[in-house]
Amino acid sequence: MLAIQAARSGGPEVLEAVALPVPSPAAGEILVRHEAVGLNYIDTYHRSGLYPLKMPAVIGLEAAGTVEAIGDDVTRFQVGDRVAYNGTLGAYSEAAVVPAERAVKVPDGVSLETAAAVLLKGMTAEFLVRRCFHVKHGDLVLVHAAAGGVGQILVQWCKALGATVIATAGGEAKLTLARELGADHVVDYGREDVAARVAEITCGQGAAVVYDGVGRDTWDASFKSLARRGMLVTFGNASGPVPPFAPLELSGKSLFVTRPRLFDYIATTGELDESAEALFAVLSSGAVKIDIGQTFPLAEARAAHEALEGRRTTGATLLIP
Repeated sequence: MLAIQAARSGGPEVLEAVALPVPSPAAGEILVRHEAVGLNYIDTYHRSGLYPLKMPAVIGLEAAGTVEAIGDDVTRFQVGDRVAYNGTLGAYSEAAVVPAERAVKVPDGVSLETAAAVLLKGMTAEFLVRRCFHVKHGDLVLVHAAAGGVGQILVQWCKALGATVIATAGGEAKLTLARELGADHVVDYGREDVAARVAEITCGQGAAVVYDGVGRDTWDASFKSLARRGMLVTFGNASGPVPPFAPLELSGKSLFVTRPRLFDYIATTGELDESAEALFAVLSSGAVKIDIGQTFPLAEARAAHEALEGRRTTGATLLIP
């Protein structure tokens, strides 16, 4: 089968197509024949070495497809079930074995392409707005990179919860998209002083929570945009890791900073199922719509990484085996 592996840590050029045997599921595992593979920023962290892996490695954490075989002791799925998963390395391939307890059934009415595009990003948005910081009606929320995969979901979900959303993005096309998603205010973080605009919009109050998946480039603006007792949720490093800071810097407004990981919020099968249920429910309600902005053949994973890191993508990106 075709698989894409990182030969060593580095840029997109280290990705190479290889032929591997189709794996067989062991006890407690299922073999999933992929229909679509999700592209996520964490894939670039694994490829680059920011999150070290033993190389060479088939990267990718998210895919959806059909159960082709099951191992011993698997009762959660049957052959032919439509499933999706995230958190198991090896998704950049035509098929992969996955622990049965780390996959979820895809409900009727949700395509496998949508499931592959949304599971990791959507579960990330779910825990960010429901459990990491509980967004409620009337909250002022700042969402960076609002035209990105997670950003688009965050804007829509926060609006569905009754929040006032300030969205940042780069360029008029992405700002327009943020408005169409429901953002109350948009800020071009390439041309405008984000903190000054947030202060203007909120009459000096600031945001109750800032969702920052950009990292280094927006770190200072995120800090300055917070309200008293506000929370900065730094959940990604698209522009590079955030700089070190002293806890004393939080004392000016009694601020909170957290660096959460999705996998600590879906650590058990019960948490995984609960997160997936909430995500599929908000999709089914129509409150959140998923934009698959672009697709690439699996063999062109390098080009997909170049587009993602070059900020030339909007919404979700899929690799199609």
